[in-house]
Amino acid sequence: MGETQHRKALEQPFGSFSQILAANAARLDDQPALRDESVTLSWAELGDRVERIAARLLEDGLERGQSVAILGYSSVAYALVFLAAVRAGGVAAPLTTSASADQLSGMAGDSGAKHIFIDRAKLAELGDDCFPGMTKIVLDEELDGWMAPEGTTAPAVQHAQSDPFNIIYSSGTTGTPKGIVHSHQMRWRQFAATAGSWLENGLEVRSLASTPLYSNTTMVAFLPALLAGGTVRVMGKFDCLRWLEFAQADRTTITMLVPVQYQRLMDEPRFDEFDLSSLQLKYCTSAPFSAELKREVLDRMPGALIEIYSMTEGGVVCLLEAHKFPDKLHTVGRPAPGSELRVLDDEDRPVPPGTPGNLVGRSHTMMTGYKNQPDKTREGYWTDPDSGEVWQRMGDIGRLDAEGFVELVGRAKDMIISGGFNIYPVDLENALLEEADVVEAAVIGVESRRWGETPVGFVKLREGAREPEAIRETVNARLGKTQRLSALHPINEMPRSHIGKLLKSELREAATRLGTVD
Repeated sequence: MGETQHRKALEQPFGSFSQILAANAARLDDQPALRDESVTLSWAELGDRVERIAARLLEDGLERGQSVAILGYSSVAYALVFLAAVRAGGVAAPLTTSASADQLSGMAGDSGAKHIFIDRAKLAELGDDCFPGMTKIVLDEELDGWMAPEGTTAPAVQHAQSDPFNIIYSSGTTGTPKGIVHSHQMRWRQFAATAGSWLENGLEVRSLASTPLYSNTTMVAFLPALLAGGTVRVMGKFDCLRWLEFAQADRTTITMLVPVQYQRLMDEPRFDEFDLSSLQLKYCTSAPFSAELKREVLDRMPGALIEIYSMTEGGVVCLLEAHKFPDKLHTVGRPAPGSELRVLDDEDRPVPPGTPGNLVGRSHTMMTGYKNQPDKTREGYWTDPDSGEVWQRMGDIGRLDAEGFVELVGRAKDMIISGGFNIYPVDLENALLEEADVVEAAVIGVESRRWGETPVGFVKLREGAREPEAIRETVNARLGKTQRLSALHPINEMPRSHIGKLLKSELREAATRLGTVD
């Protein structure tokens, strides 16, 4: 497959990831494809190893549509197993490293996997008796010897559009996280067009993926870059200086970072020592991205900045080209082509522009459903009573401005109802962030005998800051009577997941320990 044929293949309504990668391996040969801190594989080497792992999986009895579980830090070996599971007709099932042992056991069982590829560090943490009944292969020690002999190829597999491609487990804090199933068609629609647009614009694709491969966020820096025939570097753990060193040495052109990573880079004292001039596309998703931080990133990092708002489950996809709309940095952009958005009240009726409501969305990149949980799948949908169309409930409260840009007000589950009034935490968080003493702010609702719920804030403060009570009084003076903070607590670091999502559940536990509010 030549370069022209490659581009035409990416333009098709449906295609095979595995066939594109095999064609890239034959066409690009010794050009770099995949690297981590210790290994660099050429395209030919990547193609060979994917075939050999897929062949061994099939020899070991992997059935079509059966999951292959992967657990550990991101690495070349991890990425190879992910790709080989799909190549063999199976389903890549990366498991969340931050989950508890019970949650991991639940996810592995839910996935239906008979094989689990696990790195030595995670196996040492969980113990040799973990995942009974499953075949365990130690990623960083046994994979090379386990895979089929050099030159072995796996039998051909024709993937149907509806075949499952991967399962991404949600980052729930209690119980077994839900397994979100994505089909081959969904992934093709997501990433083939992205890869094609990069090539059409003459971009030399050198991607730096610094979030975990179990996260849907990371797929934006991983799958389309490989479809494009580019180079992907995966990082096991994010570290500011290492990221800067890699971006400079690799002449990185594309990256995906979550907001907390952008913040840490902006705060890195040595940031300006590094040459990042090759950067052309910077993506961000997964967590709220403040307008102030977007502005600083635009000022200090080269290249375009694109914020993506969506869910792993699908629904609407909104894009904010921050470099083109500097007056819209407080929004998450507008629905992308092929996406639709509606704003509904609590009775599922449309609300006028400018009015906050529950967001529902639909697009051509919707999940198949939650693995083994049809009831939970249905709960997440809203069906238009007039057309019968199925929409995804986004779980967020937002409002549309006159130009169709979407401003998020908060998570529906985080909305505070105090004395019968709706309070949106983001409004209070923004008010706190206006204070020069405040670095980060989060607001939650806690139980109140007088009001039912009342807002309580947590702040990370600058050195030499005023006392929290003084800050609370200043902020409350600017807020409406129903919005005022009942308490404000200092915190050294905001609790976050591995991909930077604020864990408000932990703040609620902290508030409980600190005592109830009248």
